[in-house]
Amino acid sequence: MIFELVVLLNIGETMDIKKKLLTAKRTIKGKLREYIRVLKIAEKPSRDEFEMSVKITGIGILIIGLIGFTFFLTAQLLGGL
Repeated sequence: MIFELVVLLNIGETMDIKKKLLTAKRTIKGKLREYIRVLKIAEKPSRDEFEMSVKITGIGILIIGLIGFTFFLTAQLLGGL
């Protein structure tokens, strides 16, 4: 969003500051409308959904940790040769 505003404000030298500000204002309002729409649609997960998310996240963290630990052990073993 910030990048879009910077691009909009640097569009051209012919565009006066009022037009730039109006364009930036419309961009901000549009983004806020999108965020509000998503928040209105979103709902709190049920207990089952939350537990499933926690389990899946935990399993993912364990897998990534095991991969990292495997690399660490491999580096330690090969470093000693």
